[in-house]
Formats: sequence, C-alpha cells, structure tokens
Amino acid sequence: MTVPVAAQDATRVARLRQWHRTHQLAFDAAVAAVAFVAILCGAVAGPHGPHGTHLPRFAAHELTATTVVLAALACGALMLRRRLPRTVLAVTGALTIVELVAQSSAPRAPVAGAAVIALFTVASRTDRPTTWRIGALTCVVLTAAAMFFGHRAWYAQENVAILAWTGMAAAAGDAVRSRRAYVDAIRERAERAERTREEEAGRRVAEERLRIARELHDVVAHHIALVNVQAGVASHVMDNRPDQAKQALAHVREASRSALEELRATVGLLRQSDDPRAPTEPAPGLGVLDQLIDGFVRAGLPVALELPPAPQPALPASVDLTAYRVVQEALTNVHKHAGDGARAAVRIIRTEGALTVTVQDDGRGAGSHASAAPGAGAVPEAGGGHGLIGMRERVQALRGTVVTGPRAVGGFQVRVTLPLGGARTGGTT
Repeated sequence: MTVPVAAQDATRVARLRQWHRTHQLAFDAAVAAVAFVAILCGAVAGPHGPHGTHLPRFAAHELTATTVVLAALACGALMLRRRLPRTVLAVTGALTIVELVAQSSAPRAPVAGAAVIALFTVASRTDRPTTWRIGALTCVVLTAAAMFFGHRAWYAQENVAILAWTGMAAAAGDAVRSRRAYVDAIRERAERAERTREEEAGRRVAEERLRIARELHDVVAHHIALVNVQAGVASHVMDNRPDQAKQALAHVREASRSALEELRATVGLLRQSDDPRAPTEPAPGLGVLDQLIDGFVRAGLPVALELPPAPQPALPASVDLTAYRVVQEALTNVHKHAGDGARAAVRIIRTEGALTVTVQDDGRGAGSHASAAPGAGAVPEAGGGHGLIGMRERVQALRGTVVTGPRAVGGFQVRVTLPLGGARTGGTT
C-alpha cells in the first residue's frame, strides 16, 4: 500500500523531533563546551599582532582565575537554555556585567558571548513582541555597562561589538522562530489537505454507491413487478385460455429483456472508461415515457397520461431522468399496492422555473400503499420501503420537494416538484 507523501514527511519529522529531544542535552553540552573554549581563547588573544598588523595575537593577555570561573558559570548555565531560556539569559547577562565590573581596568574576556547565545535561544522560542522587548533591554543594559565600566572610550569597538552581537542574536532568533512556524504551518496544511482529499474521496464513493443502488432498485422493482404479475396471469389461465397465457408470457419475456438492458446500462457505469463494450445508450427520460406507460397498461393497470403541449425546450438531463424514475416508481407502487381494478393518472406540468410530476390512483389498497411511503405515518413493510426513500433522495439531490399521502377521495398521490434553474441541459420532453 502506498503511503501518502504528507504522511511520510510527518513520520520523518516526528522521528527527528524524538531524536532531538533525546540528544538535546548532549547537544547543549557541546554548545556550552565550544562557547567556553571560545571565551577562553578570546580572553588571551589580543586584537593586533606584532608590528601593528591586523591579525590577532594569541597569548597576548594572561588568563586569570576570575575569567575562568565566570566563563565556566556562564557556559554551564547554557546547558539549561531550552528548559529555562529567560532565567539563563538573566544569569548570563548578570555574569557579563560582573565580568565588566571586575575587569574594568584590564582587557576583559568575551563572557558576553554566552549572553548572546542565551538571547538567541529566547528569541527563537517566544513571540516577536517579547523578543524585541527582551532583546532591546539586553542590548541597552549590556552596552551601557560596557561603556560605563570599560577601560577604553565609550565608543570603543568592544562596546559597539556587544551592541551588534546582541542585536544580531535577537534578529537571528526571531528569524529561526518565524521559519519554524512557517514550516509547521506548511506541514499542517499538507496533512489537512491529505485528510480532506481522503474524506472527499470517501464521500464521493458513498454517493456513487447510493446512486447506483437507487438505479438498480428502480430497474429491478419496476420490471420484476411486471414479470411477477404476468407470470401469475399465465399460470392462472394456462389450462383454460392458452392464447392469453402465451400473451402473458410474451409480456414476461419483453419485461425481462427490458430489465436486462437497463441493468446492463447501469452496471456499465462500473466499467473502465476504455472498455469498448461499455453501453453508450442515453439514460431514460420523459421522451420514452409512453413506452413505460404502455408496459403498465399491458400488465393490466389503466394509466391516463397528461403531458405539456409540444414543442417544449429540452429538460436538464438530471431533471429528465429523475422525473422518469419518479413516474416509474410511483406506478410500480400503484401496481403492487392499489389492488385490482385500480386506475392511475400521470400529470406532468412544466412552468418557467419548475417541473411538477403528479401520480394519482383510486385503488382500494391505499392503506397498504401508504405503508410504503416514508412520512405517511406508517412503518415500511419488512424488506421494502426503499422505493420512495430513493425517490426522495433523487428529488432532494436536485433541491426539489416530494409530497406523498392518501387522497381524500380514496387512493394515493405522489407529487414531485423539480426546479429547472441551474441544472445541466441534455434531456428531452
């Protein structure tokens, strides 16, 4: 299984952070040791070489015990700079001032280097306003102490160096903090985008499965209901009226063939796009509604059809298919639940902004019929009830409305209103 790139990066970063936490004490000890050696070297080195050259001269000054102790204390405090950054800065700053006072009459050691490292740590681990407040305070205090207690003029290069180094430490620490925050934000956005893509893919898969399930239900429920009725008629009249039995069996064959064709078209949605055998027939719509009505009429259900006057502009493809499926499901329910002798009426009205589909029946089995309707006040029968649920899902996907329930004069009614605005055009009336 392929691991997403964002997940690999997150795992790698987590391992690096774990390694860093494990070894950070050793790393801080190494930094403190390097700083200690640098301070001692700076304490014994002179700014000018022999004969006035600009190269530094080693062992130009004597290494005193005060220098060693102050340097050891300041660098030892650096080992705690991650846990107590502000405290370490205060300690190293105080030791720097002590060093400036104790060696005011002699060349001083660069103990201020430890304070520079501590200031960098504070700036890299806090927000920008706090960084600039603490950085400005450190710069002012240490530079003022160097100017006041120094053995040279206030504008000497050692004093300017303290100001420059503390200012650069604050700026560098703030830059590191900003970079770290930027990288963390990029990583978080990548992880969130990866999660969003996975959730979106899952949602699309669920929607596609639900859509295919609705298509399969509409096809199977309609055609199998007709096959069941015609097979029952053939079985009943087989001995006495063989001609009528043959006609019923012909209807069974035609209904099963239509069911196979629609099932093939629906299952074709699951084929690969480069499969040459994938069906290319258009989805059913109101343009073939007369064939649907004719199938119910042959099955023994009289249906009256009322359509808008022709010609009419083409319907959006989604609305055209949904209207066809609504009529198919409603008439299937009439055929199954309305009882013998029931009649149905289909009325389709088109206005400028909506298409209204109404299917009514006058059957005596309205109570049973209503039991399959969600919202009609009864529990769906065992193993059934998915037809009108799928109808509602189809209509709600197009932001339409569904009203179902028994009629006052007897029978049952399904009324669906589908908005026409904003849908893709592609069907026909």
